[in-house]
Amino acid sequence: MSLDPHRIIKSHISTERTTRLRENNNEYVFEVEKKATKMVIKEAVEKAFKVKVASVRTIIVPGKIRTMGRYSGKTPTWKKAIVRLKKDNVISIFDNI
Repeated sequence: MSLDPHRIIKSHISTERTTRLRENNNEYVFEVEKKATKMVIKEAVEKAFKVKVASVRTIIVPGKIRTMGRYSGKTPTWKKAIVRLKKDNVISIFDNI
């Protein structure tokens, strides 16, 4: 697997729940490459944001069936990672969100 952080970390997920996680537990939520392991995600976050990671939790989010009129399809399955940073580490670009 490529260790380029921009290929591993696809996007930051910002919702009310993830904002509470960031404020209370110093946890950040990212959409990541589906084949990425916890160690690869940890290295990518540390390299991209220059912080120290305490733990990584991953979730496979299954695709949903969607219907538009008489046609139906399925949204893709994707992987979510909840990354907890060590104490006194902050990713400053997400503070204003």
